[in-house]
Amino acid sequence: MSIEKGRAYFRSLGMEDRVMEFDVSSATVELAAEALGVEGARIAKTLSFKTDEGCMLILAAGDARIDNRKYKDKFHNKAKMLSADEVLDMVGHPVGGVCPFGINEGIPVYLDESLKRFKTVFPAVGSASSAIELNLDELFRFSKAAEWIDVCKLPE
Repeated sequence: MSIEKGRAYFRSLGMEDRVMEFDVSSATVELAAEALGVEGARIAKTLSFKTDEGCMLILAAGDARIDNRKYKDKFHNKAKMLSADEVLDMVGHPVGGVCPFGINEGIPVYLDESLKRFKTVFPAVGSASSAIELNLDELFRFSKAAEWIDVCKLPE
């Protein structure tokens, strides 16, 4: 099960005790925010996009949306998300629990600047009822992010 891959990843770092599991779904930003009692913007949602090599992950603030122009300028192709069926096979976690922890090998991970508004954020840990609170340095290190990027827009 995917939560076990996420748990095993944090166990290897001596941090498994920080993984939270809920009796309710946290599969969407709204549900995760409700389960955690935080504002939705602090949910670090993981978006999965097709690439010529397979796929990549971008973590963004819960209230951020991909800006197609910024995305195309950065990656030189159109933003095309993986289908629900492709996500589990290519990334290793199901939709609702996608995260950069315990993923299949060779998937680049990027962190969007929209997350930098917060001291800590809450990404999933591989299931639609899990999360972990990480500061931005921890998120960068533990997600093995390639870099911080600016491909999102925030609500006005």
